[in-house]
Amino acid sequence: MADNTTRITRFGFVNAYLVREEDGLTLVDALLPRSAKVILRAADELGAPIVRIALTHAHGDHIGSLDALAAALPGVEVLISERDERLLRKDLSLDPGEPQRKPKGSLPGAETRPTRTLTAGEMVGSLEVVAAPGHTPGHVAYLDRRDGTLFCGDAFTTLGGVATTDKVRLPFPLASMATWDPATELESARALSALQPNRLAPGHGKIVDAPVSAMDAAIAKASK
Repeated sequence: MADNTTRITRFGFVNAYLVREEDGLTLVDALLPRSAKVILRAADELGAPIVRIALTHAHGDHIGSLDALAAALPGVEVLISERDERLLRKDLSLDPGEPQRKPKGSLPGAETRPTRTLTAGEMVGSLEVVAAPGHTPGHVAYLDRRDGTLFCGDAFTTLGGVATTDKVRLPFPLASMATWDPATELESARALSALQPNRLAPGHGKIVDAPVSAMDAAIAKASK
C-alpha cells in the first residue's frame, strides 16, 4: 500500500494496481488469466468497489482477467487507448506513419469492448493519461496528479533494478522481448522521466520511490 495505491502481484512479477478515488477504485491493468478472484478479494479488503478498469496496453498479462472482471462487475467502465483498442480486437494492422514492425508479445484479444477509448491528456479520475508508445503502438501510462505516482505499464520494469524495455536485459527479459518498436519505446521512457514522478509503479517489479535518477540512468544505459 502506498498512499492511494495498492499493488496486486501474481507470481511475484506481474502487477495490477487499485487506486482509491472518491467514487471507488480504479483498477490499472487486469493481470494474467484466472486472476479475477485475487483482484476482487483485494478490492473487498479495501472496502470499496471497482468502478473502472484502465488498461496500459493490450498484452495478455495486462488484460488476462478483463473478461472475467467485466462479467463480475456489471456497469464497470473499461478504458484503453484508442490505438490499443484495435489490439484488443486482435487487429494487428499498422498505420502508414508508424514503424512498420509487427506488434509482438501475447495479444489474445478480449470479448469485452471498452466503454471509452483514451487519448493523451484526458483524466481518469485522478489519473492523467500519458502517451507512452513503443512497447505497443498505443501503450499509455497514468500519472496520479495527487501524489505523483506514475503507473508506467511496461515502459520501465524494476525487477533487478529500474530498466527500460527497448532491449532484452537480464534478469527480466520478457517485457523487452514483447516490445514492438525499441526506438519509440526509448523516446517514451525519456518523456516519462521528464514528468519527474515521485513514485514509479511498473507492470513488472516493485514500486520505486524517488525514481527519476534511476530512470535517467536506465535511459543512459539504453542509449549507449
